[in-house]
Amino acid sequence: MVDPTSDLCENVAEADAPRCTACSEPIVADPGHRVVTEVVDSRVETAHFCGGCLSAGK
Repeated sequence: MVDPTSDLCENVAEADAPRCTACSEPIVADPGHRVVTEVVDSRVETAHFCGGCLSAGK
């Protein structure tokens, strides 16, 4: 998996890209994506959302 703080707009293979939490599609070349980070029971959890799902309100 790619570092979630890295630039996901270039040179990310689909197999290595994070998947959108809402639609399960790989997030590749999507400058509008968002990563939400939470701490739950002393663990860090991240959720990735693609630009399409964000604009659709998912």
